[in-house]
Amino acid sequence: EQVLGETHPDVAWSLNNLALVYQAQGNYAKAESLIRRSLQIRKQELGEQHPDVAVSLEILATLYQDQGNYVEAEPLYQQSLQIREQALGEHDPAVGASLNNLAGLYVAQGNYAGAEPLHHRSLQISEQALGENHPNVARNLISLATLYVAQENYPRAASLYQRSLQISEQALGENHPDVAISLNGLAIVYQYQGNDAAAEPLIQRALRIREQALGENHPDVAGSLENLAALYFSQRNYTQAETLMQRSLRISEQALGENHLDLASSLHNLSWLYQFRAIILKRFPPSTEVSLSKKLI
Repeated sequence: EQVLGETHPDVAWSLNNLALVYQAQGNYAKAESLIRRSLQIRKQELGEQHPDVAVSLEILATLYQDQGNYVEAEPLYQQSLQIREQALGEHDPAVGASLNNLAGLYVAQGNYAGAEPLHHRSLQISEQALGENHPNVARNLISLATLYVAQENYPRAASLYQRSLQISEQALGENHPDVAISLNGLAIVYQYQGNDAAAEPLIQRALRIREQALGENHPDVAGSLENLAALYFSQRNYTQAETLMQRSLRISEQALGENHLDLASSLHNLSWLYQFRAIILKRFPPSTEVSLSKKLI
C-alpha cells in the first residue's frame, strides 16, 4: 500500500490472501470486509470483466457457502463462471474450477441434478487441458465421487475415488496430502457399504499422511481423527472414539478458534457420543450378561 498505493491490483491480491486466512480461522466478518475491498479495487482498476475479478467473486462465494448462505453464494459463482468463459474461453482450466465450485454448491443444496452435468463438464475440461493423469483431474474425480456418495451410488463413487487415489499417488507421491483426501473418501464409501475392515486401514493411513505432511495440529488432522472416531463408534468402541473426538476438538479449538463452524460440529459429535453412551449404560449396565450386539437394532 505504501509503495504502490491503496488501490493497486497487487494490494487486492494481498487482501485476498489475508481474507483466506481469516476465513480459515472462522473470522467471516473480517474476511468479508477484505474480500469486498479486493473486489472493489479489481473492478475499478482492471474492469468488471477481468479474470481477477472472477477470483475475488469466487472467494466471496466460498465465504458465504461456508456460512450456509447459499442464496448469496450462487449468483457470485455464476458471475465468476460467466466472466471466465468470456475472458478465457469455455475450455480453460479456470472455467473448470468455476464449474466445480458451482456444482459443489448445488450438492450442498441437494440439487444433484444440477450438479452432475457441471461436474462432468469440469472433469472433461481438466482432462483435455491438463491430461488424464494431472492432479487437478484427481480433484475433479473426488468432487464427482462426493456427489455419488450423496446419491448413495457407492460403487460409482468407489471407482472414482480409486482412480483419484492412483493419479495422486503417481503424480504427487504416496505421502502427499491429496492422497489422504482420496483415502478418506474411499474409506467413507466402504463404511457406508458396511466394510469397516477395508475402511479402517485407509483412514489410519490418511491420518499418518496428514500428521507427517501437515503437522499433528493441523485442522485436516482433526478431520481424519473424526473419521476414525466415527468408525470406532460404529463398532461400539466408544472409549477409543471418545479419545479421538477429544483430540480432534482440541486441535480445532487451537487451529480454528472457538467460533468456527467446524468446532461446533466437533462439539455436537462429542456431545452426541456422551448422550448415546449414557443411554446404553442405563439400558445395559456393565453387569448385564446379554450381548449389546444382540440387543441393539
